[in-house]
Amino acid sequence: MARRIDVTGTGGVRLAAWEFGDPPKNDPVTEHDGTLGVLLLHGLMGRASHWASTARWLSERHRAVALDQRGHGRSDKSSQADFTREAYVDDAEAALEQLGLAPALLIGHAMGALTAWQLAARRPDLVRGVIICDMRASALGSASQREWTDWFKSWPVPFATLADVRKWFGEDDPWVERPNAARGEFYAEVMHECEDGWRPVFEPDQMLRSRETWVLDAHWEELAQVQCPALVVRGLDGELGRAEAQEMVRVLPRGEYAEVADAGHLVHYDQPEGWRAAIEPFLDAVRSAGEAGRL
Repeated sequence: MARRIDVTGTGGVRLAAWEFGDPPKNDPVTEHDGTLGVLLLHGLMGRASHWASTARWLSERHRAVALDQRGHGRSDKSSQADFTREAYVDDAEAALEQLGLAPALLIGHAMGALTAWQLAARRPDLVRGVIICDMRASALGSASQREWTDWFKSWPVPFATLADVRKWFGEDDPWVERPNAARGEFYAEVMHECEDGWRPVFEPDQMLRSRETWVLDAHWEELAQVQCPALVVRGLDGELGRAEAQEMVRVLPRGEYAEVADAGHLVHYDQPEGWRAAIEPFLDAVRSAGEAGRL
C-alpha cells in the first residue's frame, strides 16, 4: 500500500511524498511515544519508491515518509523550476514541517544524503540524526560532469520494453563493470511508457542542472556543522571509498561508520538485508537518546 501526500516546495513547486506503511501513520510525530519521524531522500534520478522496502520496515515502529524530490518521480518537472542546492534543501525543510515529522531522522542516498546533511547543518532544530548513504564530500570536478553528459547521450532511448531497460542498465551499459540485476531493476523503476516506448520519468537536462550545483564544490565545511548523530554508510563496491568515508566520520562531530558487503552504489537496493543490519542499531540509538532526553 502506498499513500501519497502533496507537499508544497520552495517556489510553489508541487512535491509528492509517500508513505509505504500498512496502514500508514497519518498523525504528526509526537515525542512521548518513542516514535521517530523519518524522511527518506533518494539520489539523482531516483524516486521515492526506491525506498519502499526500507520504509515498510521502518513503518512498523516509526512514521517514515519518502519524498519525490523536484524533477523526480511524481513531483513537478517544470522547465522554469529552480534546481539549485538551496532549492532541494528548502524542499526537504518544507516537507519536514508540512508532514509533521520534525525533529526527524533524515536518511539520504547520494544526492539525497547531501541534502540531508546540508539541512541538518542549517536547521539543527529539525533534525535528530542523519544517515548518509554512499555520498562523497569531495569535489568531483568538471570532467565528471562532462562524463555524465556523454553518458546520458549514450542511452538507447526509447527502450522497446522494460526487459530492454533492465538488460541495458544491468549488463550493456558501458558503466557496468559486471552484470548487476539490481541496477537494471533500479532504472526500470524510473521509466514510464510513452507512445514510442519506455523513457525516463525525469528530464536528463534537469538532472545535469541539479548535479552541476554540487560536483564542482567540496562539502566538508557543512559536514563539520552537523551537530546531531550521523552515520556514514558505504557499499564495499560503491562510489564512496573507505578512506574518504572514514575522513567524513572524523569531520562529523558525532560521526559513525558502517559498510555493507557485496553492495555497490545502490546500497539499500543491492543488499536490503545488509543495509537494514547496518542502520538499525543507529536508529535505535537515536530513538533511545531522544527518550532519555525527555525523562
